[in-house]
Amino acid sequence: MAPGTPKTARYTEIERKFAVTENTVSPSFEGLSAVAEVVRSGAQHLDAVYFDTPDRDLAAHRITLRRRTGGSDAGWHLKLPAGPDTRTEVRAPLGTSTDTVPEDLRDIVLAIVRDRPLAPVARISTERRVEVLHGPDGTALAEFCDDRVTASATGQETEQQSWREWELELLPADVPDDLMDRLANRLADAGAEPAGHGSKLAKVLGTDTTPTPEPPADPVHRAIAEQIGELLVWDRAVRADAYDSVHQMRVTTRKLRSLLQESKDAFGLDDNHGWVLDELRALAAVLGVARDAEVLAERYQRALDELPAELVRGPVRQRLVEGANRRYTSGWRRSLLAMRSQRYFRLLDALEELVSAEPPKSADGSHASVNIDSAYKRVRKAAKNAAAVAADDVSAEEKDEALHRIRKGAKRLRYTAAATGAAKVSDRAKTIQSLLGDHQDSVVSKAHLSTQADAAYAAGEDTFTYGLLYQQEHDTAQQSRASLQDALKKLDKAVRKAH
Repeated sequence: MAPGTPKTARYTEIERKFAVTENTVSPSFEGLSAVAEVVRSGAQHLDAVYFDTPDRDLAAHRITLRRRTGGSDAGWHLKLPAGPDTRTEVRAPLGTSTDTVPEDLRDIVLAIVRDRPLAPVARISTERRVEVLHGPDGTALAEFCDDRVTASATGQETEQQSWREWELELLPADVPDDLMDRLANRLADAGAEPAGHGSKLAKVLGTDTTPTPEPPADPVHRAIAEQIGELLVWDRAVRADAYDSVHQMRVTTRKLRSLLQESKDAFGLDDNHGWVLDELRALAAVLGVARDAEVLAERYQRALDELPAELVRGPVRQRLVEGANRRYTSGWRRSLLAMRSQRYFRLLDALEELVSAEPPKSADGSHASVNIDSAYKRVRKAAKNAAAVAADDVSAEEKDEALHRIRKGAKRLRYTAAATGAAKVSDRAKTIQSLLGDHQDSVVSKAHLSTQADAAYAAGEDTFTYGLLYQQEHDTAQQSRASLQDALKKLDKAVRKAH
């Protein structure tokens, strides 16, 4: 886990907000079979200071960060979008500092704030009355809050805003799927309407009323903008060491690089911007250390589980599975170091500048376009070279590398085709990428098995199981090669139809 994570706690918050007037009468929950008891508590006074960058980067991503006193959950709260009505809330203790954001929380959103300062942007005070709804078995199901709010943006304290709103939050329990809607209907019956803001802070800053920028009209620009957003999401997941997050962040990084490589003219990628491609390659390589170890650990775990127990001889699991897991942890920590660097921040800055800039125009005044032709020619050329190499008397390593070049070309074609709407071409290219991905994984695994078998032999251990696994990898690689020509023919047919 990321450094300092034990000091924080994560919660899933499922909540809706409602606008009401000063005269709106509190709702009744009587008659609902799911609600057996309503427990009312006394008034709470909550005082919160919200933090953001000077350009409101957190608000732009629907993220809130606050330090709140009062109530049962006083402390630092970071709220991240996690779907309709749902947010992930990360909490940290109040601590002694009132204006320095805890590093544990800052690190979670570091890809968004980067090296920009986080400072107070608003202060919100709430007088809250709470009703907790319990089920027939006494389980707390939901919390209804009646809030009277006073708020102001930093530097605009004389322009205070005041309003009343209701919040309805499901509590962590096994609640009926339709409970939120049924409870919300009771609030609507009392005169409440869905709030026009996603959070109190959004209302204060007016960010909910800020027009959403139009997505780029060009499909490749739009695809790259989407992938930059994905990169920021997977960045947070990697920092939390979520399952498969390193893999997904690496895939996103490679998609970005492939799309930019195939559309340099459309983005005006001249010599001054070529470093962006180099940095994306370097980032993918850093993530690859952990990802490759993760692949091997899962691969060997599955293979050993499928073998009869009598064929798993010696401490092979410790060497293969546990060893790969240790390398994953080391690689993950190395990834975090890279993701906290100025070098990474500048890459993210550059990516956002590229996608927000006006696309360059050609001599006739039109915007440069992107098509699949050049990407497909690269695949076809790599396939011809691989066929020639296969017929030559060269090493197995050279033949494997020739196949790997087909895979890299297919990957670029897949992403470009998907971005330009050539779905069938993208699917066929994906098939080739997957086939040769399995081949490459087997190549890497065979080399690793040989090394580990040598180490086991030197330690006086039984190496029988390593031989079995090696043969399995050899068979997998052969199957991939045998399926390649048919996959290439289907790709060629799809490209011809796309024209």
